[in-house]
Parts: sequence; C-alpha cells; structure tokens
Amino acid sequence: MTTTPEEGFLTTERLFKRFGDTVAVNEVSLSIRKGEIFALLGSSGCGKSTLLRMLAGFEQPTSGSIRLNGLDLAGLPPYERPINMMFQSYALFPHLTVAENIAFGLKREGMPKDQIAQRVDEMLQLVRLRDYARRKPHQLSGGQQQRVALARSLAKRPQLLLLDEPLGALDKKLREQTQFELVNIIESVGVTVVMVTHDQEEAMTMASRVAVMSEGRVLQVGRPREVYEYPNCRFVADFVGNINMFDGTLQDNDASSCTIQTPLGLVEVGHGVSVAEGMPISVAVRPEKIRISLQRPERARPNVFSGKVVEIAYLGDVNTYIVHTPEGVKIKITDINSMHDSEGEITWDDEVFFWWNPQFAVVLTH
Repeated sequence: MTTTPEEGFLTTERLFKRFGDTVAVNEVSLSIRKGEIFALLGSSGCGKSTLLRMLAGFEQPTSGSIRLNGLDLAGLPPYERPINMMFQSYALFPHLTVAENIAFGLKREGMPKDQIAQRVDEMLQLVRLRDYARRKPHQLSGGQQQRVALARSLAKRPQLLLLDEPLGALDKKLREQTQFELVNIIESVGVTVVMVTHDQEEAMTMASRVAVMSEGRVLQVGRPREVYEYPNCRFVADFVGNINMFDGTLQDNDASSCTIQTPLGLVEVGHGVSVAEGMPISVAVRPEKIRISLQRPERARPNVFSGKVVEIAYLGDVNTYIVHTPEGVKIKITDINSMHDSEGEITWDDEVFFWWNPQFAVVLTH
C-alpha cells in the first residue's frame, strides 16, 4: 500500500508519549508530504526531540500511530525502519576515512563491494568531497564533517531522513552558508526530511513547512512565511521573530477591518475578527513593519503615534530603536540602514513619530 502526496507520506495520529508523570508529546497529529523538508521548531523541552526519536524508533509511543508510505511503524525496531538519522554531533568514526565512514552502513547490510564503491563515489560527488575521500574526520572542517555525515545518512537511500539540530555544531557564519548547501543536496536527492531545531532562522531558511511546538503540542503548522506573518496565537507570535504586542478590547468590527482600544490608543487593523465586541484581544505588529521619523507623516493615516527614543542598537544593515510613548508603552522598531550620512539621523532622546499600515497588524485571541 502506498499513499498519495495529498494523503501524507509520513503521518502521525494522536501521538502521545509520557515519561512517568511528565507528558513529553501530547496528541500530535501531522501529515508530511513526500519530498518536503519539515521542521519541528521549539525551545528546549518542548517535545520535538522526543517526537523525532519516536519516528526513528528509539522511543516507543505511549499511544498513537506512525505510518510511513502506508507502513505502520508500531513495534518496528530502528534497524528495520527505512529511516536514517543524522545526529548533531555527526557521530563520525575517527579511525575511518571519509569514504569508509560513508561505506560503513552499506557494508553492514552486506552490499557487494563493487556496488559499495559505486554508491560511495556517488555520495562523495553529491556532497562535493571526492578530493577528501582518504582523509580522516579530524582533517576536515566542521562544514565538511557535516557533509560526510549527510552522505553517510543518504548512502542507504532511506525513505525518511531525520536531522537532529543539523547545524547546531557550526559557528554562525558557517551555519548560514551551510543551510543552503544542505537544502540543495537534500532536494537533489528528493528524500523526505524531518528536522528538529530551536533556531528560527534555520527552520525558516531550510524548511518548506514548519511546526511550532510548545509543552508537547503542535500549535501551528504552515509555510515559513505563513507562520511568521500570520501567527495563530500569542506564543507563536512571540517565539518566531520579534514582535510588539498590545492587549486591548475590540471596539468596531466588520469583514475587512476592526478597531481595538489599546494602552497605545485606538489601533486599526486591516482585517475583521470572529469575536464579540468588548472581548479582550491582542494586536501584534513586527518591528520591521513600523516606520519611524522625526516628522509627522504628511498624509493623514491611521495608527500614527509618538514617543521618545530611549535605546538604539546599530546592527550594520539595520538600526533597532526602543521608543517609549507618553502612555508608558514600549515599542521596538527596526529600520533598514540605507544612509551613509548623518542628515536626518535619529538619536537618543529624540521625539519621534511612528506608524504602520493596518494590513501589517495581526489580531490574536489566545
């Protein structure tokens, strides 16, 4: 039995895992398409690694099911599952060469020597390490070691590849470079991938879809842009990227817009909400969506407020401002640094105006 991409190549149904009195994974149901890179994103202790270990067979679910391409994985030990896992530490054998590391799993399966040599050569070419075949792991850079570990994981041609914090051992600059390399290699092979990470940028860059987890539950699943631009709850909004949130009450509401009374003042939002007037809700707006200026905008527009700059962080490509309003609200604003001179430059203690388009705000009800 096989499944269509629409049905889900990998599915979990009400997957539940308890350790004593602690619930690690709580009723998680997922449908992952063949060939996609799917990220489980969350902070330490959210249950993402336990979920990954259940997919691999290293942990058994307390209840619920896991199916891969129609195969029920319940009771199957790790070595009988068509799955490989690449660990954060890479787990390369220090006494073996690059080629021998890649060949290790194939030899254990009893593959003929000529086929092993051919498969190893294919993998070395795939990860662009043919010239390093006879080197030992300690003679490689961190990025090269990671590509060896990936080649070894792909050599057995698994139906599913699991990545546990795949870039966690690399420094920031190398991590950014390696993200794209890893995605290109995975996509060229066409293998389905589930990756675990606490790094938002890693998940947003590498994954076709992201599941945000907290306290054992999946709170939102969607494409990176959907999760970032349209979070479905306060936790996701706050966890993924930076955000300003204002608690308030709904004043007016129709299909295309609503108005919310907040400590900042009356805020207009460019979409309606399905809650009753007077209900407590929150308005969320990303720092990069907010414009800032020493002058009030010439054209009349909604959501124009004022305040004093109390902090500035120069980050090279952007400036980040912390603005305190007369109402006591603190706002974070990120502005692209496109100026080389100091004319019109905003500095500490300046009185400024800031505003945003109603379409850029999101209403959160929980």
